[in-house]
Amino acid sequence: MITIKQAAAEFLAKKRIAVTGVSREPQTHAANAVYRRLRDRGYEVFAVNPNADEVEGDRCHRDLTSIPGGVEAVVIGTRPEAAEDTVRECVALGIRQVWMHRLYGSGSVSEKAAAFGREHGITVIEGGCPLMFGPTADTGHKVMRVALTPAGRLPRRVEVP
Repeated sequence: MITIKQAAAEFLAKKRIAVTGVSREPQTHAANAVYRRLRDRGYEVFAVNPNADEVEGDRCHRDLTSIPGGVEAVVIGTRPEAAEDTVRECVALGIRQVWMHRLYGSGSVSEKAAAFGREHGITVIEGGCPLMFGPTADTGHKVMRVALTPAGRLPRRVEVP
């Protein structure tokens, strides 16, 4: 087990990151905010949505497999029911870092998908947002991190396979 801060640092040390669930309607989706911030902070970031050819003015990929050159990490910003398929795709592609986004409600967290990922050597962060940490953080997200941790909405520790 490592702290959430250590897990976040390892995740954000990756430079090629896919974000699933990026929408054609950017104002309504957290995945879009994550995608934009990673892109704006210099990450090579790839939008994934099977129903879109373009989002945020960039090419959108139907799945992780269709990203040229692959990625090192994935932010899951879809419904929890879709997370398991994404984690299975990560296993098949050898991706070892997954972050299931959640601020409120269930977000994108699927316990079944997380367990499957860990069983197959993936470090899975269940909850919170990459924008709460390191080079992607802003004041608002840092405040959310402080508020959500004691409430149990953000894990304090992350299991490392």
